[in-house]
Amino acid sequence: MRDRLRTEVTDAAARLAELLSTLPAPADRDPYQRSRAAAAHGRARAARRRLLGAQAHQLGREIVGQGRHRRSLTDMSYRLADIVPGLTPSRAEMRRERGLRQAAKEGLEIDQGIAYAALLRSSAGGALLRSQRLPTDEARARLPEFQRTGVVEMPVVSLRRTDGVAEITVANQRYLNAEDEALGQQLEIAVDLALLDPGVRVGVVRGAVMRHPRYAGRRVFSSGINLTLLCTGQIPFLGFVMQREIGYLSKIQRGLWDPRQQADPAARGGKPWIAVVDGFAIGGGMQLMLTFDYVISPDTAYFTLPAAREGIVPGAANLRLSRILGPRLARQVLLGGRRIEARDPVAALLCDAVVAEDAVEDAIDQAVRAMDNPAVLANRHMITAFEEPDDHFRGYLAEFAEVQVQRLYSQDVLHRLEQQWMQRQH
Repeated sequence: MRDRLRTEVTDAAARLAELLSTLPAPADRDPYQRSRAAAAHGRARAARRRLLGAQAHQLGREIVGQGRHRRSLTDMSYRLADIVPGLTPSRAEMRRERGLRQAAKEGLEIDQGIAYAALLRSSAGGALLRSQRLPTDEARARLPEFQRTGVVEMPVVSLRRTDGVAEITVANQRYLNAEDEALGQQLEIAVDLALLDPGVRVGVVRGAVMRHPRYAGRRVFSSGINLTLLCTGQIPFLGFVMQREIGYLSKIQRGLWDPRQQADPAARGGKPWIAVVDGFAIGGGMQLMLTFDYVISPDTAYFTLPAAREGIVPGAANLRLSRILGPRLARQVLLGGRRIEARDPVAALLCDAVVAEDAVEDAIDQAVRAMDNPAVLANRHMITAFEEPDDHFRGYLAEFAEVQVQRLYSQDVLHRLEQQWMQRQH
């Protein structure tokens, strides 16, 4: 049975590849050609689903392994392609896709989403999630330097330790701190270092002072996903969209994973984190806010989740926002795009302190003193463990993996991105 299912997947993928080789590029296909390609994709995906339905647990155990070094979601996907050719796209296939704008791609990332949805739903899903809370190899390599100097500088993220506080500063100057794969990788390294270093007791994340003409001299927290790079096909589904949820956002909320946590409660709980939301938190920036223990905002800031207007799902905000704002207000934000001003009374549900701009530094000092308390560690662990249990989070991510990747290749989103692409060419 096992060999037959794997052979079906490989054979269906080979027939699909043969058909696609005779067709024009996706953007140039006529309706009949699009129909033929869609039918062939459908047959190949049906075979993949049958295999995953029977073997997701076993495949998950094979790709996660038992080591203490983290494999990225992307690398594990390529490992799946090695184990069962055609189950997920190969490195060569994804390299070709990566060179295309989003609307011109074949949509092979959909198969990655299908695979991860099944893996996360399987009994191996918990181990997969825990593996992504291991520190990155680069963070391990940089740790001695950080412990010695208290400073790490990367192209768009920097980290500085002062009196037990690790301040992470995000400075994606060109895009007003919009998130992309490079920023996500650097932010995860910084979060890992803050969590690995015993000299750090509290973490703070803040946007840098911008040089952009419209915001020159002002700090900005985050303008969300980098739509320019999404349009040009440079926002990978696994490398960014999924990795941020399972990687640094989960590490901020849950801490690093250490096998000793299973036997030693003192090893649980991570460290407390403070966000300073200057300017605005749009999209992914607002999603990021929801993972912090303490949020400070100047009274001039605002927060919004425009994902429904953009045609996509705003990460894990759909999981978290209702318990923070209540179901009705959460729907206004998630479905209607309601913008919340820091001065709006309901902002008190999102922020712990809304202060005048000249009072932000004092608010940070007060928050650090409040969070720098051993009892905070135990209590934040208990809040997350029972407010958002690992299995509940895993179930959401399993559904998100497939829903989000389908949205990223849906016709309405691709049409919108194509319009943006054409506007940039003129």
